[in-house]
Amino acid sequence: MKHTILNIQFCLLVLSVMAQSNLFAQQASFLTAGRVEYEKRVNQHRIIEEEGEENFWVAEQKKWLTKVTADVYELKFNQQKSTFRLLRENTDNKYFWGAKPSESDVAVQDLHNQRVTIQRDVFENTYLITDSMRSINWRITNETRTIAGFECKKAVGVICDSVYVVAFYTDEIIASTGPESMSGLPGLILGLAVPRLHTTWFATKVELTTPAETELSPKQKGKKITYRDLVIEMNKGVKDWGKEGAKRIWAAVL
Repeated sequence: MKHTILNIQFCLLVLSVMAQSNLFAQQASFLTAGRVEYEKRVNQHRIIEEEGEENFWVAEQKKWLTKVTADVYELKFNQQKSTFRLLRENTDNKYFWGAKPSESDVAVQDLHNQRVTIQRDVFENTYLITDSMRSINWRITNETRTIAGFECKKAVGVICDSVYVVAFYTDEIIASTGPESMSGLPGLILGLAVPRLHTTWFATKVELTTPAETELSPKQKGKKITYRDLVIEMNKGVKDWGKEGAKRIWAAVL
């Protein structure tokens, strides 16, 4: 009888340890802070080709421009805030006018208060977009993809009334943020594509670090403006640019 009681107590102890281990494993699998590196790729030749029929000028541009530019961006985040900015420009890239990445551009998402502040160089001007975080009606699909070691679910949304965006997010990282000003999904966006801009952002590295508050609250400057007013102001300058003008506006308000 004594041996039976001891065996029962031992089994209960083992089950208790296993239950705690499983709980810790589940908690460890959900990450709330870190740093992500994204490779942003832009197919410049496709953008040029869409401007009109192939001619001498288009052919000359394609000879000089890098077909697909690739630059590295960085996202630092926790559950309350995130910052996204250029980390490393590829010096071999040759960009079309106005498309060179700016080291001073930085997007800050205040996830707690649902506010965004984006310092953005647009042509010769520096703006500070200050607005509510963009509300995107995401449609989550059954498609999955592994990105930087995380299983991600595909979601599709629309911005600027008609521009489709495709996002891949992981619910293993429970911070509702992502590259540029993208957010609103139940997890971190590790992959993003805007087909009409021929542009993608895909994570290449995820680090489990906790950024300092100063890293998440960088100093920003520029002419304060809302998304809506920036679109109105840019429209004045690019109204005669056709498709290219619309794309410049979409890129500025991402």
